[in-house]
Amino acid sequence: MTSIHLGLDVGGTASRWVACDAAGSVVARGNVGGATAHVFNPAERARLATVFSQVASALADRGLEPTTFSGGLTGFGAACADEIAGLAREALGLPRDVVLLMDDIILAYAAHFQPEQGHLVSAGTGSIGIHVGAGGEVVRVGGRGILIDDAGSGSWIALRALDRLYRTLDHTGSFAGQQVLADQIFALVGGSDWHHVRQYVYAGDRGRIGALAVGVAKAADLGDETALEILREAGGELALLVQAMQARVGERPVAVIGGVLTLHPAIVSEVKAQLPGCDVSQPTLDTALAAAHLQLGGALESWRATLAP
Repeated sequence: MTSIHLGLDVGGTASRWVACDAAGSVVARGNVGGATAHVFNPAERARLATVFSQVASALADRGLEPTTFSGGLTGFGAACADEIAGLAREALGLPRDVVLLMDDIILAYAAHFQPEQGHLVSAGTGSIGIHVGAGGEVVRVGGRGILIDDAGSGSWIALRALDRLYRTLDHTGSFAGQQVLADQIFALVGGSDWHHVRQYVYAGDRGRIGALAVGVAKAADLGDETALEILREAGGELALLVQAMQARVGERPVAVIGGVLTLHPAIVSEVKAQLPGCDVSQPTLDTALAAAHLQLGGALESWRATLAP
């Protein structure tokens, strides 16, 4: 068996793992099923246990044996750390002191910045901004879910579009001036009647709702002004997350990540327009690789105040 350092990024729909040697070179990588850190839910606990088992099987098939494990998980909180570590240890056969767990947004920050170096905004199904200070203090802005905010996210874009459509319908009796947007949204919903939309939104989760943002982007590409306005508003809301962090801890370079940014160029353009003079980048992050690298050499030292094995 070949000894490796294992990194894992657990997402709700899929999880990515990377195995590195002692020099940090990638030995193998792969994808397994999705899960969350919501182990208080028996179904989610079982899903996460399956993820760890799938990774363990993939490593064994390749003759690889982990000596350390670092993982970022969506929905992670310190209260569930020991239980999740137990699931990982059971599958991977590792002692607790070499198992390092963190929130997936912390992992994303670590994949691009050292503590204190910058501000990170992530916009996918939800939206959140984060800054990690030199002393390990974490400043989070946004990220409170679609029932409260998540402004600028995919689910926010979708719900904003539906709100605009139905306000127009209420006042005019039709979708006049917004028919392109309506057609794109209802094509994804599977019907244009209210009962179709009601069932889609209220019987689904935020990921399903967020998928409608693709329809908003398509409508914008087809010239729908309402759709384009909503996408620009989304960029403005993401810029507000940056401005909130700047107000609390000062100006820093900014990285914006997440699937929403790929919907339409108007979103990132608006972020930059609202942050004149600010260094804004849109990096592609290999978070699973970053997780594996965290326990190489002295890489973990700058993160000791924030992360604990």
